[in-house]
Amino acid sequence: MNLGSDSSDRNNYALALLRIGVGIFFLIFGQYKVFGTAFTLHGGFQFWINKFLEGGAYPFMAPILRGFVLPHATGIAFLVAYGELAIGIALVLGILVRSASFCGLVFMLTLLFSSDYPGAGAAFWQYFGASLSHSVFALCFAAFLIGRADTVWSVKALRKNREDAYRSENQ
Repeated sequence: MNLGSDSSDRNNYALALLRIGVGIFFLIFGQYKVFGTAFTLHGGFQFWINKFLEGGAYPFMAPILRGFVLPHATGIAFLVAYGELAIGIALVLGILVRSASFCGLVFMLTLLFSSDYPGAGAAFWQYFGASLSHSVFALCFAAFLIGRADTVWSVKALRKNREDAYRSENQ
């Protein structure tokens, strides 16, 4: 494998490696929720929402979690499960990367505000420390939105390479 000497090429490979790594995490997160029933049908999702409400939710999110999320918990649990799996598949294969990244960014921000509140008396820096489990993924999704994370090691790149080879053969 030649990573190229051009810094643009190296950046494309680095972004693709990060995209695939994040995608693998989301495949892992989603597969146990989709292929098992504990999260979606047997209260796993509700358990986590109630944990968030006990002390992790930002004050503006608590009424949303209580008034909307919990009454519609089963449907939202399925949305979360299949959403995580879809994000993982899209990132690993390099298809619909920007769409998946936008959804992933919204999802991470939702989780951050639902579960990472350090408390009213926390120092400013503690808000960032408390959010690490979600903010790092949010930053990755933002990078995938801004950059061209599907340039290499993707279905799109594979198709482009095959089209280029076909064109060069027929010239």
